[in-house]
Amino acid sequence: MKIMILAIFAMSLELLVGQAGLVCFGHAAFFGIGAYTVTLLTPASGPASLWLVAPASLAAAALYALAVGALSLRTRGVYFIMITLAFAQMAYFVFHDTPLGGGSDGIYLDFPPDASIGGWRPFDLGSGHTLYYATLASLVGVFGLLATVLRSRFGRALAGIRVNEQRMRATGFPTYGYKLAAFVLSATLAGLAGFLHALKDGYVNPELLSWHHSGAVLLMIILGGLGHLRGAMLGALAFTMLQEAFQSDALLGDFARHWQLPLGLTIIAFVALLPRGLIGATLRGARQ
Repeated sequence: MKIMILAIFAMSLELLVGQAGLVCFGHAAFFGIGAYTVTLLTPASGPASLWLVAPASLAAAALYALAVGALSLRTRGVYFIMITLAFAQMAYFVFHDTPLGGGSDGIYLDFPPDASIGGWRPFDLGSGHTLYYATLASLVGVFGLLATVLRSRFGRALAGIRVNEQRMRATGFPTYGYKLAAFVLSATLAGLAGFLHALKDGYVNPELLSWHHSGAVLLMIILGGLGHLRGAMLGALAFTMLQEAFQSDALLGDFARHWQLPLGLTIIAFVALLPRGLIGATLRGARQ
């Protein structure tokens, strides 16, 4: 489930970085907002309705992205990167330094959302197997949605903007509107990943919005290979498995406490040896 959730998160960023050429270093803010929304809307006395909290989580991430994107997309390059990072850090400190999000300790999701419709419950998210298949369905749905979007006129316009935005403007495309729509869609899907993460762990804290979480998902899509949805999923899988391996006492003993060092060196090696990412090596092997 962790890998599937991170794959959704990675694909949402792939839409921006790999398809539109917008390097966002604050994507974790939308993930965290989605996670916090479902937790804050669930009362301590019992579960909230799934049909309320799920749309609210996605809408909260989308609304924040609309505000952030409306301002940050007026810049480009390193300025865009820094502005998105600044907005993400603002959201981080709202949850970290105020009682809203329980401070640095975070808050617990005591009850999974209730899927009842008029007294009839089609499924129970309190069941581990049900939540697993709901996450799998979300992963398949997000992949199908993004694959359809990228094959559409909208997706081709994003590809044109990535290659030469000035030429796209000259041909009459409102590039600002296209980029803003992609930014909001990407954030909404990141909010979905955050929503599923909160259900899986039953706990959220401000670290979900931190800059290093944004950096980690950026590493996933680079590791998997930019420009491919399958690469984003493959990168999430590889990153998670490497992290789990280097944190294992059985494999590394006491050195597992310093797992960031071998993980960093491994990613550097992958990027140096496979400049097109893991998906590039897979495609090259398939052609051979």
